[in-house]
Amino acid sequence: MHVIAIANQKGGVGKTTTAVNLAAGLARRGFRTLLVDLDIQGSATATLLGRGAVLGPTIADCLVDETGFDDVLSDTSTDRLWVAPSGEAMATVDMHLANALGRERVLQRCLAATRPGEFDVAIIDTAPYLGLLTLNALVASDHVIVPVTCEYLPILGLKLFRDMLAKVRARAGARAEILGYLLTMVDRRERITGEVERLLRRTFGDLVFPEPIRVSTRHKASSSHRQTIFEYDRPGSRGRRDYERLTDDVIARAGLRGAGTARPPADGAATAAGAATAS
Repeated sequence: MHVIAIANQKGGVGKTTTAVNLAAGLARRGFRTLLVDLDIQGSATATLLGRGAVLGPTIADCLVDETGFDDVLSDTSTDRLWVAPSGEAMATVDMHLANALGRERVLQRCLAATRPGEFDVAIIDTAPYLGLLTLNALVASDHVIVPVTCEYLPILGLKLFRDMLAKVRARAGARAEILGYLLTMVDRRERITGEVERLLRRTFGDLVFPEPIRVSTRHKASSSHRQTIFEYDRPGSRGRRDYERLTDDVIARAGLRGAGTARPPADGAATAAGAATAS
C-alpha cells in the first residue's frame, strides 16, 4: 500500500478538500483507496459520512486502544473508497501518544495491520499543526503533498516544513519525500497570484505541480452536501477537471501501478450515482 500524506502546518490551504477529492479520484481510477482522517476537526469524515454518522470506533481507538484497524473502517458512497474516520476522541490522542512506546510509529503499525492487498493507496488528511498526529502521518507515509495558497507568508512556511521533514527523516528513520507542492484556491484575476506562483516555481522547480486547483465555490458546496466534487459537480466543470488532472499527476509521480490503470467511470454514470446518493 502506497501512503500519501496531505500536510502543511498552516490551516486554510485546502488540505481536506485535496485529501477527499484526490482519494475519490484515485478510487474512480480503480485503486482501492483508504482515506485516514487525522484532523481533529474531522472535516473529511463529515464530507464522506456526514456529521454524527460515526457511531462506532474511530481511528483514535486504533491509535490509543489498539482497536483492530478493520473495525474502524467505514464505506463511502464512492466505490473502492473507505475512510478511517475521525471523532471527538481525536482531541486527546496527542496526549495519550506522548508516553507511548514508539509514539511516532503508532499509525504505521495500524496501517501495517491491514490485510495484504486490502488497499492500493492511503491518503492521510492531517491537522494544521505539527503535533504527534502529524508526525505519525509523516513517518507512516511514502510521500507528502503540500497544499499552499497564493500568498507570501505561506510560502515562507514551506521552507520550514521542508526542513522539518528532513529532520523527521533523519531522526525517526522516515522515508517520506515531498511528492509536490500544490497551489490551491488560485484566482488568476489577482495579480499576486502570478507573482507568488512564479516565486514558488523558482524556489521549488518541478516539485510544484504543473496545474493548480483553481478557486471555486463548488468545492465548499460539495463538502456541505457531503459529496466529493465528482459526485456534486457537472461533467467537464472546472472543479472536476482540476482534480482529475491532479489525480493523473499523482499517479505518475508516485508511480502507482495496478488497478489504477482503469479509466474513471463515464461521467453520466458517475453523475447518476452521485444523484442517487444525494437523494
